[in-house]
Amino acid sequence: MDDIQVDGMDLIHAVDDKVKQVRTRSLDISFNELLDMYNNGELIIDPDYQRLFRWGKENQSRLIESLIIELPIPPIFVLESTEGVYELIDGLQRVTSYLHFRGIETKAAIPEEDKGGFRLEGCDIVKELNGYNYDELPNSLKIKLKRNFIRVEVLRRESDARLRYYMFKRLNTGGEALSYQEIRNCTMRLLSPDFNSFIIEMSSNPDFRICISNLSDEKLNAKGDQELVLRFFAFKNYKDQYRHDVNPFMDEYMEAVSDPNINVGFDYAAERFIFEKTFKILALTLGEYAFARTNANNNFVASLSPYQFEAFTLGIQDCLDKIDLDNPEIVDTLKSLFTELKQDTEFKALTTGGGKNTAKELNKRISSVADKVATVL
Repeated sequence: MDDIQVDGMDLIHAVDDKVKQVRTRSLDISFNELLDMYNNGELIIDPDYQRLFRWGKENQSRLIESLIIELPIPPIFVLESTEGVYELIDGLQRVTSYLHFRGIETKAAIPEEDKGGFRLEGCDIVKELNGYNYDELPNSLKIKLKRNFIRVEVLRRESDARLRYYMFKRLNTGGEALSYQEIRNCTMRLLSPDFNSFIIEMSSNPDFRICISNLSDEKLNAKGDQELVLRFFAFKNYKDQYRHDVNPFMDEYMEAVSDPNINVGFDYAAERFIFEKTFKILALTLGEYAFARTNANNNFVASLSPYQFEAFTLGIQDCLDKIDLDNPEIVDTLKSLFTELKQDTEFKALTTGGGKNTAKELNKRISSVADKVATVL
């Protein structure tokens, strides 16, 4: 019994220690005040968040309708960056919709015809509101909009940086609006922006863009290109920690690189060279079909297989230094080898179908490329 009581006290102390590191306060702020704060630079909506604005005009209109008829709406969350200046971390859709209706331009995309304030559409409680813009509303309804309050939860700047990071992550994980990579782009910079900026930069590499040219528009819009860059570095540098679930694994690696308190180490100059040479090799040998499957007739299919991405990008790492890109014979040899491998029945089995996310299967598909490359270099 005594041991349980001691353990219980240790648990209470651990919780209390974290509670002491969280500094919060709640404010009720009118939407008109939020607008003024935004115009005066006292409310920051960072470009990383701005790009994530997803609401269509109907959703924006229904928010305005809710404010006019005084329906309750959820709070927004901000970080206090410097005294009196807040950075929005949750509530982008609501705040940006209000700003757009009032004719305030943000970095979020607005159709040209809606600049200066859009017209309401899709209001389903007070349908008579449809067709009005802000300027055309009766004065009493304008005042309702201006004076309507929203609860603002402020995480004070004295709070522990890692807790600030976890707060954003938990507020946004699981929401339908954001992809895993979009969440990473926002959350990781609360720890340190360096690695995230590096990933974004590498995703613009011309050879990389050639190799992933078959990535769908849907994936690109969800930052799938940046996720592939992270996937490459995570599996190259952290593969021993991989078990089965890819997204938590990539989260863990990105946290480990980004968090100054963990500091797993990342040599940016060396990693840049490896990344650029890896995708130069694949662009010269396979081009847009670098990660494409072949069909029953052994013709390339315009697609991008994550399994083939792992196999080829990681399978050439052991021989990277031996590959002379100025030697056309080596380039031609690799091109033929890679093409034959894509047509190989065993390789196809390793890179198609379900149940291939285990560490064992990952190592098999990497080895299948590595063993073949080693025979010609």
